Amino acid sequence: MFKIGDHVIFSLDGAKGVILEMNDSHCQVFWEDYFVSWEKRELLVKDESGPLTKSSSDCKTELKAE
Repeated sequence: MFKIGDHVIFSLDGAKGVILEMNDSHCQVFWEDYFVSWEKRELLVKDESGPLTKSSSDCKTELKAE
């Protein structure tokens, strides 16, 4: 179901992250707030919306706004 590098969403709070490691029942996830934790697989949903990083055009727009 999951593989290392998959983008996931934590079903309890909607946090997004990337899978770093896996074992039989848990995945180690690097979260968008730079926190890393082991979570039960059944609490994760694969995120099909794409990567966590902003596109370069989004960054340029933010810089111009400042």
